[in-house]
Amino acid sequence: MAPAQRCPLCRQTFFCGRGHVYSRKHQRQLKVALERLLPQVEAARKAVRAAQVERYVPEHERWCWCLCCGCEVRKHLSHGNLTVLHGGLLEHLASPEHKKATNKFWWENKAEFQMKEKFLISPQDFARFKKSMVKSLDSYEEKEDEVIKEMAAQIREVEQSRQEMVRSVLEPGSCLSFFSQVASTSQQPSYLDLPPAPELDWMETGQPLTFIGHQDTPGIGNIHSGATPPWMVQDEDCSSGNQQIGPSYEEFLKEKEKQKLKKLPPDRVGANFDHSSSTSAGWLPSFGRVWNNGRRWQSRHQFKTEAAARNKQQSHKGRTLMAS
Repeated sequence: MAPAQRCPLCRQTFFCGRGHVYSRKHQRQLKVALERLLPQVEAARKAVRAAQVERYVPEHERWCWCLCCGCEVRKHLSHGNLTVLHGGLLEHLASPEHKKATNKFWWENKAEFQMKEKFLISPQDFARFKKSMVKSLDSYEEKEDEVIKEMAAQIREVEQSRQEMVRSVLEPGSCLSFFSQVASTSQQPSYLDLPPAPELDWMETGQPLTFIGHQDTPGIGNIHSGATPPWMVQDEDCSSGNQQIGPSYEEFLKEKEKQKLKKLPPDRVGANFDHSSSTSAGWLPSFGRVWNNGRRWQSRHQFKTEAAARNKQQSHKGRTLMAS
């Protein structure tokens, strides 16, 4: 019997020796795993002739699993604030270690020989990628320089316009000429050019209004005559200083107790009991012994004993009355 071996693709232990790699299940799992890695390798192969350089963002910190080497590989190549897309994966695929591990993986798993070249990058292609990366870096730096120059030109233009505005304001007579120019170019009528409103004589004859005289209240006055405004006059209740604002402390405690009772179930025992009513000392029940300590059977026996003694005493009183 062959020794037990572990297959990482099928994730199971088999005892059939080398025959497991030829099984249908193993070949199916191998195909699925290679098809999962193939799109990433093809995307990296497209960047050999035209490398892409972008500004670094945290999303560029991505890793991919190399099935042949059995390890994680950095997908992009970042340095400082720049990132070369698919640079890390291309560097790994072109390394001698990856080529050696790929040959071993293909031999152990009996994969299709035609697919092996798709997962390898030749030294010539990697050298072509380096040249393309240098050109992309140069073009990216030129674009960044153009953007910086445009931003500097905009800043200088804004600063120049601000200085001209400050200079025009500080020159003598510039404000008057500016306002006169605005007034001459304005087409809308200004309220300064309107004729003054005619003064009306309330006592003039022919007017429909009637003068009823001044309505000043003697001794009180108003705000026009220098009197204190009514909203500043202190009330008599407030002048005493004894008026309390808001509820008292006792009312607050009562309201707080009501709020506590509202949280209790409304159908509880004693919910409708009036605590303010006057009760005598004999309102408590004389049975049940619910206020005594002990078990219920002791209270029941005690109740029966007292009831028997009470009945015996009543019967004795009845006999005495009959005999007399």
